[in-house]
Amino acid sequence: MTGCCVEGLLAKLKVMCARSMHVAVGALGKAFTEGGGHDVEFDFGTVGGLQGKLDLGETADVVILSVSGIGKLEKAGALVSGSRRNVAKTYIAVCIREGAPRPDFSTVDAFKAMLERARAIATSDPAVGGSAGVHLAKAFEQAGWAAMMAPKSLPQQTGAEVARRVVEGTAEFGLTLSGEVASVPGAAIAGSLPPPFGQDTTYCAAVMAGSEAKEAGAAFIAALTDPDTRTTWTRAGFELPG
Repeated sequence: MTGCCVEGLLAKLKVMCARSMHVAVGALGKAFTEGGGHDVEFDFGTVGGLQGKLDLGETADVVILSVSGIGKLEKAGALVSGSRRNVAKTYIAVCIREGAPRPDFSTVDAFKAMLERARAIATSDPAVGGSAGVHLAKAFEQAGWAAMMAPKSLPQQTGAEVARRVVEGTAEFGLTLSGEVASVPGAAIAGSLPPPFGQDTTYCAAVMAGSEAKEAGAAFIAALTDPDTRTTWTRAGFELPG
């Protein structure tokens, strides 16, 4: 059973949310509660991990996933009709240490040359189910670069760990979602990857049909998508959807 809300009383919302958004969503959730809103309990995880929980029957009041993940739930009738909203957009970024020179990776050839020169590259582990790791593993395979990357890659369990390997000097740079990079002190976003290696990901929020706190869930989504939240999202490495 998900959050319960009796008319006139506050609810405790359960929110399942893509992990790369934890800084911005966590801050906005705290402000939502402190501003007289309902309590919020978060379950942050990779998109693949959260999708697995949902497939096994776990539920929530609000889900915040990629467009494809929300689309799957929508087709299954698991969401409140009309509750879906685009929240924010992230992209696969090159992570460098704050203050370090920004390498050239503006074209596919420049990106390949940067990879070839590198001693160690921190990446999101595709086995964990994170969208950046899954996409890059497929893109490197299709480009014929998988063998080149194998001895250089340092797969990490989270995008934040990717950024930490760069900050501590274990890796020369990292490849992960911009929102993950922005959450780590000392890490900086050098820019987005050239296509087809780059990938923008738009995250959507929706109220689940089984929620007993549908109005509270809708209010929480409205708080996340308020235009006044732009600074919070930008600082966390995201862009507002067009």
